[in-house]
Amino acid sequence: MNVRRYTERDLPEMIEIWNEVVEEGVAFPQEETLDLKSEAEFFASQSYTGVAEENGKIYGLYILHPNNVGRCGHICNASYAVSSDARGKHIGEQLVMDCLKKGKELGFRVLQFNAVVESNIHARHLYERLGFRQLGTIPGGFRMKDGHYENICPYYKEL
Repeated sequence: MNVRRYTERDLPEMIEIWNEVVEEGVAFPQEETLDLKSEAEFFASQSYTGVAEENGKIYGLYILHPNNVGRCGHICNASYAVSSDARGKHIGEQLVMDCLKKGKELGFRVLQFNAVVESNIHARHLYERLGFRQLGTIPGGFRMKDGHYENICPYYKEL
């Protein structure tokens, strides 16, 4: 598996993977899916967008961008999406590892996740194994697709 910067030819597969996660409604805060026009603008606006690719097929992606501005602009944020048919193959781990490296290269000092859903145990275990620290718990901070609320657990790691 190769993690690299995305190109325009990757966009159709990227939109499929991104929208799959949005439609699942259990991890991303977004409720609206992307189309080809909004997707191109969205991914181009990030500090960095990476894809996990093997033999010309995209299996996952991440976006990296500032978490805030000004005096807090040295803290970045990221989101990860892996195709449902490729989950469990440690692609997410490769994406996070690449993201940590890119964040540092871009001059960020901290990677912070604002809204990791408490029930997303696979992501939480990965982050903790990679040295991220949980900041606490925000009760009912995430509205799931079915309408019930779950806690969110912010995490951070110094780069």
